[in-house]
Amino acid sequence: MSFFKKLRDKMFRSSDKIGAGLEDLVAGAPDAPTAEKPGLLGRLLGRDESRRVLDDAMLESLEELLIQSDMGVDTALRVTANIAEGRFGKRISSADLKEALAAEIARIMEPVARPLPIYAQKPQVVLVVGVNGSGKTTTIGKLASQFKEAGKSVVIAAGDTFRAAAVEQLQIWGQRAGVPVLTAPEGSDPASLAFDALTKAQADGADLLLIDTAGRLQNRADLMEELAKIVRVLRKKDPSAPHNTLLVLDATTGQNALTQVEIFSKIADVSGLVMTKLDGTARGGVLVALADKFGLPIHAIGVGEQIDDLSPFDPQDFANALVGRDA
Repeated sequence: MSFFKKLRDKMFRSSDKIGAGLEDLVAGAPDAPTAEKPGLLGRLLGRDESRRVLDDAMLESLEELLIQSDMGVDTALRVTANIAEGRFGKRISSADLKEALAAEIARIMEPVARPLPIYAQKPQVVLVVGVNGSGKTTTIGKLASQFKEAGKSVVIAAGDTFRAAAVEQLQIWGQRAGVPVLTAPEGSDPASLAFDALTKAQADGADLLLIDTAGRLQNRADLMEELAKIVRVLRKKDPSAPHNTLLVLDATTGQNALTQVEIFSKIADVSGLVMTKLDGTARGGVLVALADKFGLPIHAIGVGEQIDDLSPFDPQDFANALVGRDA
């Protein structure tokens, strides 16, 4: 199964709650139950594939739909305005509207679709941050496995020293990938572990050092300071470290993801994003809002727990899946 098909099938396998009632509104049958359709436009366009005039009412409904998908007000208004340009007052089909919306989303996403850069620096230090439950540990395991398969030597540092379960999970991933996982006693200083891990990775000539961190609650100044300390300690060993700081975001958190990017960028100089759990939400529009507002590279997206469920971000595939459009 292609990743696009997996993405399309999984992203909206849950009931499409976006824009509830808009399908009946546009179809002119407010009391008639209708079958749910995948993608953002399923309810807006209804089952009738005939052409309709793109008027103010439909544009207003589209704006509301995009906002409810967590695309954000500003981005939703811009996207809708661009779709209206040259089409307002004309009859369009559901396929036309899906194509136009997918093209506009892909245009926004194209500049940020970049794989994790690989540098000549050895070891390349990749710090992985994010709030509790965002999928950091799983993402690190998948990245380690993929880099190992690509011929890179990888070391993992289990920097979430306060959660034994996180360390155990990383160790399982390390065994699967054949990658060493460096640990410290529970409750140890994460910055000290990061320093020791970088020392070992340098001595071993490793290509990459992936450092897990504890889940940082963005409203907890003490935990954010701890993350800043890790960065300071790493730079004592290598002034250019970390070379990448990946922020892992949970798609189901919606607009909270925007706040997380703002906070983590101030503390840890975030260089790129990984979005997980797109299989568990029909509100993937937050990724469009993130791209529009911050312009940070989106290195990968996850739509499941399997090793091949983390893939480089493809803007057109994502846009097609988001609107329920076939490739």
